[in-house]
Amino acid sequence: MTALIGANGSGKSTLLKTVAGLLRPVSGSVTHNYSPGDVFFLPQQSEIERGFPVSVFDLVAMGCWRQCGWFGAMNRSVRQSVMGALEKVNMQDFALMPPGELSGGQLQRVLFARLLVQNASLLLLDEPFTGIDSETTAMLLTLLEERHQAGCTLIVVLHDLVAVEKHFSQTLKLLPNRAEWLSGSKRVTSPNVNNVVGFK
Repeated sequence: MTALIGANGSGKSTLLKTVAGLLRPVSGSVTHNYSPGDVFFLPQQSEIERGFPVSVFDLVAMGCWRQCGWFGAMNRSVRQSVMGALEKVNMQDFALMPPGELSGGQLQRVLFARLLVQNASLLLLDEPFTGIDSETTAMLLTLLEERHQAGCTLIVVLHDLVAVEKHFSQTLKLLPNRAEWLSGSKRVTSPNVNNVVGFK
């Protein structure tokens, strides 16, 4: 699990979108061994259209497109997978509700359920815990750790340096015109966070 940190405007979101294939790099190239269908990108909540006329169930089911196609019918197995994912994040009772009526924390749980059913191998998450209560954050961090233990690669943009210290084994810090891996004596820890990170 890799945390991506840096000051506002340092390019964290741009880097994630470039790795996801949503943006082209101005120079150089991005290389990885994942097919487009094996990459899950979760943008910041402010970029998510909440008024789309679907139910919570439908939103999660969109993550099953590799199994049934974009316009294919959902079989019983897919429906069970969707409900199982909603149960995993304690949102099964909201399956028929429009996403626009959910709180920020509830919506994030639903989006993580979609992550679970897509079963991608590369997970790119942009500030997934911003504005989310501590209970939901703890639940979602546990889900990410489970996906990592199952073999997934995760790159997560974070501002919560306590979460970085506790849950992420690698940290990439973006600086003007360069990036720096924080490891060894430079690893993000409570005693050295100001010296290592250098921003608030």
